[in-house]
Order: sequence, then structure tokens, then C-alpha cells
Amino acid sequence: MSNWDKDYLNLCRRILKEGKEVENRTGINTIKVPSHHFHFDLEKEYPVLTTKQLFFRQAILEMLWIYQAQSNDVRWLKERDVHIWDEWEIDEDGKWKAIQNIFGEDGKLNKIEIEKDFGKEWAHTIGTAYGYIVNKFKLIDNLINKIKDNPNDRRMLMSLWQDDYLDTAVLPSCVWSSEWDVTDGKLNAWVHQRSCDVPLGLPFNVTQYATLVNLLAQVCNLKPGTLDWSIKDAHIYVNQIDGIKEQIKRMDELGDFPAPDLYINPEIKNFSDFDNSKDCKDIKILNYKHHGKINFPIAK
Repeated sequence: MSNWDKDYLNLCRRILKEGKEVENRTGINTIKVPSHHFHFDLEKEYPVLTTKQLFFRQAILEMLWIYQAQSNDVRWLKERDVHIWDEWEIDEDGKWKAIQNIFGEDGKLNKIEIEKDFGKEWAHTIGTAYGYIVNKFKLIDNLINKIKDNPNDRRMLMSLWQDDYLDTAVLPSCVWSSEWDVTDGKLNAWVHQRSCDVPLGLPFNVTQYATLVNLLAQVCNLKPGTLDWSIKDAHIYVNQIDGIKEQIKRMDELGDFPAPDLYINPEIKNFSDFDNSKDCKDIKILNYKHHGKINFPIAK
């Protein structure tokens, strides 16, 4: 059956049992644990949750938006009917607005409407984050070259956290770095996440990076190996608790399904050639059974 479902829901149970409720900038409290770690053997299982539906096409296109298109333009996603970043899109006038909690002079969090003026040249983007950083520092290009030309290199990493570009990013990267190595003909990755929305973000993120490992392994003539995932601040928003309890109930009463399979077009030899159209034709999920959708609210 699905080891990922079991490990994921064990984290959810741990947060509900051990977690501490804290305030944050969104104005919606979270229950958090300070750290967590997962380990995946990608030859044995492709991690996709089955106790709730994961929208695979959207997840993969978001990953390709960042690492293949190397884009920060939300319109790229909208053209493909992917709306993950709509809430963080800078307006036509170059401004972005949100209601957030800000520490006041009294030391308490006060709910205020914030407005950031990024400039009209940044309209429809998320500013200097994610794909912008990948493109500016040629992160994926350099990584692929190192994997192919010097697979024993111990400096194969990508960092989306660049201090000089934080103030001009709408949302600094949550999944912010990855380290890579080749061992015994297998490509392995270790991913770091500074802040983890467990109900919404984590299922997408794990499947995305598991897919990225598989894609890079294919174009570098390697096999997929292991994926390690480290989290700092794993949390559930208080308005997501009922949904997580429903997912746990599904596991307890209905069980999980076998993990699905990943199909990658074997003819693709270059990362830039994978289809990133709305249909995402070269990357598919096969034999995916799940217990249906669970709606979780977004905290902005």
C-alpha cells in the first residue's frame, strides 16, 4: 500500500497531538511542530497521496513553471488553467495587497491591510521569487551540467533563498533549497522546506520534487534514487483541522490505495523538451486511485 499516506498522516497526527498553537502574519493561527523529516526510496514508491485527491497536472505544471520555464509570470500558469499563485499575483498597477498580522509598537500582532508597490514592470508576476531566481542564477542548467560532467561533485545544490531578492519577492520560497548527489548510478536529492503548510503545500511539494528527481535522472542517464525531505515549522492552520481529521478518518475506516505509477515519455532526452502545455503530455500518473477531494482554505 502507500507508505507516503502512512508517513504523511503520522505527521498530521503528531501535529494535532504535540503541536503548539501560534500566531503568524496571516491572522489565522497554526498548530506547529518545529521540525520533521521524511525519507523516500523512489525506486520502490512514487509518492502521491491516496487518502485525498492530488491534482497531479497542476502540481507538475507548477514545478515546470519554476524549473523548466524558469518563470515568475502567473499568466503562464493561468494559460494552463493552473491557479495556485493567483492570490500572490501582482496587480496591473504593480501593487499587491493583503490583510496580514504585523507586530505593532505594543509588541502584539495587529491585523492591517498591507500594500506593496513593486512597480508596473512586475505586474502579473510574484516578483523576484522561485523561477526568477532559477533563471537569474542558472540553477537548473548548472545542476544538470554537474550531474552529467562531474557526478562526484559535492557542491550540487540549488538555493532559491537569495537575501538580495527577498524584499522584492511577494512570497519568499518555502521549499528553498535542494542538494543532489549521484551514488551507484542513482540520482538522490535532499530538499529543505523552511515553512510547511502540511494540508495544502506538502502533498504538492513532495510529488513535485519526486517527479523532478525522476525527470533529471532520465535526461542524465541515471536511475532515480532517494529523496529526503526536511521541514522547519510543519504546521496545520486551525481552519484546516476538520479536513485533516477527515483524511485521518478515511485512513482509519477505508484504508489507503496502492501507490500510483509515474509515466515519463522515454524519448525525451533534454529537460527543456518535456511538454509543458496544458496537457502536460510527457508526464502522466498511472493507476491512481484515491478517496476524493478535501477542500482546505488558503492562508495568504
